Amino acid sequence: MGRVLFVSAGPGAADLITLRGARALAQAEVVLFDALTDPALRELAPQARWLDVGKRGFCHSTKQTAINAALVREAKAHALVVRLKGGDASVFGRLEEELQALAEAGIGYEIVPGVTAAIAAAAQTGRPLTRRGAGRSVALTTAMTREGELQAAKSADTEVFYMAGQQLAALARRLLAAGWAPDAPVSVVSRAGCADALASEHEVATLGAASMLHRGRPTVVVVGAGAAPLGTAGAAVPDRASATGASPATAPERASDPGLGEYATLSPSQDLEPRGPEALAQTPNV
Repeated sequence: MGRVLFVSAGPGAADLITLRGARALAQAEVVLFDALTDPALRELAPQARWLDVGKRGFCHSTKQTAINAALVREAKAHALVVRLKGGDASVFGRLEEELQALAEAGIGYEIVPGVTAAIAAAAQTGRPLTRRGAGRSVALTTAMTREGELQAAKSADTEVFYMAGQQLAALARRLLAAGWAPDAPVSVVSRAGCADALASEHEVATLGAASMLHRGRPTVVVVGAGAAPLGTAGAAVPDRASATGASPATAPERASDPGLGEYATLSPSQDLEPRGPEALAQTPNV
C-alpha cells in the first residue's frame, strides 16, 4: 500500500510550482494530472507514468468517480503517487471527494499547497486583492453551481470569480442584481501565470465587452477593491477596458497584435518561459 501526494502545480508556467512540489514529482512513480497543468512539468518526473485525468468546463472531462477509483488503484500498486492539480489543490479542485476516497480505502496522503489563480491574476495586473482601509476582505467564488446555474454575490470588498469566462455578460447582470454598482471596477485575467496571459479592465456594466478577448481561455474575474487602479480603491473608477489602469510610467505594454482586440494588454511577465529542473533549482518559488 502506497501513499498519495496532492501537489499544487500553481496557476500557469512550470516554474510557479513550489520547491516541495517539484521534489515530490521527482520521487513519483505515477502522476495523475489535471488539464491545466503545464506539460513542461513532465521534465521533473521523467521516471513516472503520467495519466491524464483532466477536467475542462463545457468539454469532455474525466468523471470524478473515475479519478477517485484511479487514485485508489494506483496507490495500492505503487509506493508514491502524485495527484497533480492546477493552482492550489484546495481551491475549487474537487479535493474533498478524492480525500474521502483515499480515507475509505485506508490510504495515506499529504497535501502540498500552491499558488491559486486569484493570486496569479493580482500579480499579473499589479492590483493587490486587499487594500488598506478599502479592501479588507476577499471572497473566492465559483460562478457556476453544481446544477450549472450562474450565480454572483457581494460578500466581500474584493470578489474573485473562477470559471465564468464563457458567461461574462450574464455575470455582469448577476453582479448588478447582487448590489454591485454599475461603475464598480472589474479586472479580467485569462491564463494568469502563463506567458500568454491577457488582462483587461472594465466596469461591471461593461463586463460583457471582455467576452471575445478571453474566449476559450481559463479566466478569473476580480470585482471591487482588488480590481481598482492603485490609490483609487475607495473611489468610483471609470471604465478603462482598453488600458491597464496603472500609471503611464508603469503600465504594461499594449498588445500590438490586432487579433488580440482593443482591450488586450501584455502581461508584465510575458517573457517567462516554462522552466526545467535546473531552472527550478536555481530560482525556486516557495
